[in-house]
Amino acid sequence: MPVRGVRPRLLAGIAAALCAALMAGCALPAADHGRAGAVVKRPSARTDRLAAAVERLADAADAPGAAAYTREGGRARFATAGVADRRSERRIGRADRFRAGSVTKVFVATVVLQLRAEGALRLSDPVERHLPGLVRGPGYDGARITLRQLLTHTSGLFDYVRDPRLAEESFGRGFRSHRYDTRSPRELVRAALRHRPYFAPGTGYRYSNTDYILLGLVVERVTGRPYARAVEERIIRPLGLGGTSFPGTRHGLPRPHGRAYSAAAAPGGSGALMDVTELNPSTAGAAGEMVSTLGDLERFLRALLGGELLPAPELRRMTDTSVTRGRYGYGLFPERLPCGVTVWGHNGSISGSYVRITATAGGRRVLGYRVNTDEVGDTEAERRLLSAAFCPRE
Repeated sequence: MPVRGVRPRLLAGIAAALCAALMAGCALPAADHGRAGAVVKRPSARTDRLAAAVERLADAADAPGAAAYTREGGRARFATAGVADRRSERRIGRADRFRAGSVTKVFVATVVLQLRAEGALRLSDPVERHLPGLVRGPGYDGARITLRQLLTHTSGLFDYVRDPRLAEESFGRGFRSHRYDTRSPRELVRAALRHRPYFAPGTGYRYSNTDYILLGLVVERVTGRPYARAVEERIIRPLGLGGTSFPGTRHGLPRPHGRAYSAAAAPGGSGALMDVTELNPSTAGAAGEMVSTLGDLERFLRALLGGELLPAPELRRMTDTSVTRGRYGYGLFPERLPCGVTVWGHNGSISGSYVRITATAGGRRVLGYRVNTDEVGDTEAERRLLSAAFCPRE
């Protein structure tokens, strides 16, 4: 489950469906993504660069396909490379669903900050207040870990996806035998607590998926409904994100969708790609189970940074990286590009998919991209894509 800088590989990424051939600047009807606006009909220099960068991204990731979507005001562009399905060579559809991985965290953080604004909880609340007795063990005391530390990954909690047995069964050679296993959030927390903490709460920064599994449980305790239901009621329905859902333990993806491929899960370390489209996403939970589309993620991030989902003080808090020395805010992380532009967003990965959404301050220009393999593995290819979307040609 990823993040930039410390680059967490977020669970749940992109069961991608991608174009059979590179397509620069496919026009998108404005109705597909919420707000009306003019559709660009001729590729600009920037979108030509975008298409070339998407092709490089697919090559760098050794992925069957890759796709990117950008929007600025009413102007939208869609570029793809490769294929969505190696057997059928199906071309990507703009409405294709994929696993969005740790981008789920941004939705969860938004709900937590909404609840904070409503007075339903405080960020200084200890985990113990909402989840009594859950975070206890050698080196752990839920009374000393706050919700603020969970949001900013400063809790010191061990990352459950790094538990050797769980990692092997969920993402490695044991995937074939365990891909349909169901794991509860409390089981995931217990897997983390079998290991010593990284540091005392509030004394360091380390990205940990365990933090957001706990936040999902806190949302459930405070609202009286599963965290996914709270996200649906507070974000998905109001924004009309028709391609976004929480599968729970459902193995497949809603249609339309492409296929997802993984080298890590392939038997024998052959380096071949294994089809991992079907899996039980309960291992990701509130840290990364969400399914979405590039258009939905663009609409969400634009609404979030544009002030539609949070009061101004909470939105400012979301981009406050002071406690992590610039590495991570409250569900978002920044990246300063070579041209001097700073963008905000999140990335995510799970078996067979990698995705990232990011935008300039205020959500004026947004970029979302994905590949249908576990990860990109080449930060330079991603940086070139970001520059193509956000930086003028030098």
